[in-house]
Amino acid sequence: MLKEQLEKIGLADKEAKVFLASLELGSSAVQEIAKKAEINRATTYVIIEKLMKKGLMSSVEKGKKTYFQTEDPKRLLKLLEEQEEGLRRKEEEFKKYLPELETLFNIAEEKPKVRFFEGKEGLIAIREDYFKAKNKDVLGFFAKDEERNIFSEQERLKAFNERVKRGIKFKLLYSDIEKDKSKRESTSERFLPKNKFPLSSSFIIYDNKVAVVSMKGKLIGVIIESKEIVNTFKSIFELAWEGSEKYQ
Repeated sequence: MLKEQLEKIGLADKEAKVFLASLELGSSAVQEIAKKAEINRATTYVIIEKLMKKGLMSSVEKGKKTYFQTEDPKRLLKLLEEQEEGLRRKEEEFKKYLPELETLFNIAEEKPKVRFFEGKEGLIAIREDYFKAKNKDVLGFFAKDEERNIFSEQERLKAFNERVKRGIKFKLLYSDIEKDKSKRESTSERFLPKNKFPLSSSFIIYDNKVAVVSMKGKLIGVIIESKEIVNTFKSIFELAWEGSEKYQ
């Protein structure tokens, strides 16, 4: 119990053992303290020196022999006071640098996080990411004819069913050769004629992310995580949504 308390105020395991052994023995030779503490003699010497520097032990010469003894245990309170004072000084010193650290933190938070993807599997990974959106209302521009060149009808149907299952609701502008007259569950969509808007890329806006996918040539995609960039893309989408009315 006493050893645990000594460790709580900052003494190491062996320091606590040597201090308690010396306290019980009184003024003693190092070999006696070592035996009582169950620590080898050489190590006990090193520990005694550390405790003497902390003001917790002292030495006395008796004839030709050196004896060691603990100081009044009240010195332990002084040790605590010194530690508290040291912490206060560290706190005051740290406060000087805190504004600079917070500035760096804010810069890091404002910096967009970007992830890159390649190939068909990369496009599927992006799709899986927006399927996990916390906000189930997702916006998007789709190049439907390009999508058909990459994914089969069966693959697209499977993805659609999974989206509906996860509760994702799409507000969608799509570019295609002709208007798709079918109605889809959880989807509000508007047509953009391919001859006027030859899109070969798609983008999806969800949560604080925007995913941009190139569906022609080399398949690449990127997810950008940035509140400001997402807000801009949302504004572009709403502007396009209003302008698409005449093509319906």
